[in-house]
Amino acid sequence: SHGVLNTIWSQWLCGSTLAPPSYCFVAFPPRAKDGLVVFGKNSARPRDEVQEVVYFSAADHEPESKVECTYISIDQVPRTHAIVISRPAWLWGAEMGANEHGVCIANEAVSTREPAAETEALLGMDLVRLGLERGETAKEALDVIVSLLEEHGQGGNYYEDASSCHSFQSSYLIVDRHEAWVLETIGKYWAAEKVTEGVKCICNRLSLTTKMDAEHPELRNYAQSQGWWTGEDEFNFSEVFSPADDHPDCCAGKDSLEKQEESITVQTMIDVLRDKASGVCIDSESFLTTASTVSVLPQNRSSPCIHYFTGTPDPSRSIFKPFIFVDDVKLVPKAQSPCFGDDDPAKKEPRFQEKPDRRHELYKAHEWARAVLERGQEQGHKLRKTMLELEKQGLEAMEEILASSDSPDLAEVGDLFYDCVDTEIKFFK
Repeated sequence: SHGVLNTIWSQWLCGSTLAPPSYCFVAFPPRAKDGLVVFGKNSARPRDEVQEVVYFSAADHEPESKVECTYISIDQVPRTHAIVISRPAWLWGAEMGANEHGVCIANEAVSTREPAAETEALLGMDLVRLGLERGETAKEALDVIVSLLEEHGQGGNYYEDASSCHSFQSSYLIVDRHEAWVLETIGKYWAAEKVTEGVKCICNRLSLTTKMDAEHPELRNYAQSQGWWTGEDEFNFSEVFSPADDHPDCCAGKDSLEKQEESITVQTMIDVLRDKASGVCIDSESFLTTASTVSVLPQNRSSPCIHYFTGTPDPSRSIFKPFIFVDDVKLVPKAQSPCFGDDDPAKKEPRFQEKPDRRHELYKAHEWARAVLERGQEQGHKLRKTMLELEKQGLEAMEEILASSDSPDLAEVGDLFYDCVDTEIKFFK
């Protein structure tokens, strides 16, 4: 019985952790301007965690090869797409990112009635990256994620923390140029809703209700077997699976996006992500928005998708820098954390026995800026103004690319993110 008690105790420890309050958004035309789908996410994570921005080119893989995810290895596919991701530097997966086909995915840790498994399996963040590497459309990425869930399950520590396990169920916002899918999961069970208009926000609570466009074939039987659904009432996903003490309406974010009078642009999305008063930009004792992203997906295929990343904490004190997929993307080591290879404490068991310094050059340079902005005063105000000016130059250059009928100069576009990071670091020095 000792083992059983231990399991119950550790599940309680694990399950009682509050899911970090991240927010993901998408806006479709005509709510979004100029035939553009606009996607955004604030990644709320433990305050001192570093996120890096990494590009991986498309690749072919040998038959029978494996891919090592954060905790487990799974079968590799013959070909993976090029991706750019923002991820906590200690893990394999991603908090958010995009692929060369204009698919964007972000995930949320969610609290549900059923505690998440501590057993190491796929993390929600691994599934974000796997969906991007393997899906050419939002729907394909969704199919990839749910079939991997079925095969491998989800579980394991969401934080680089040896002292306790924080595991969560996960939800996803999966977007391409034409549609979005909201996917919410509990273990291997799931439901999804397709969205093609208006605005949608997901956060750290379940949001699906009675409109489900796809679901796990056993979902309702499972809910019934747990005694969470009578089988008589209308099946409402959030009501059935949310924790008893939950208040399902969480989306401070949705209001801040919906109440925008004008049509939604990249700038609108950035402003929403920077808003601390609404709670969308978290800066609390335990959590901080450690990285943010905004993507613009033109419904017209002749225009390129543009993905903006901060690569630094607190979007209200960060610069959103553009990235466009081309064949020859210049890698940006300054936004990448040091690599510890097999010696990484995250890869050895027992895990996380020490915490290496994972700060990259951009992060270190930005720490100086954060300190100056924190103090306010004249230097802080001047710095903020200059940072916004830098960002605006990037945004305006991207607007020109989208407005122009010629295709962009590929060499320049390939160095885009590199140049922005470089300029930012020089400027902070």
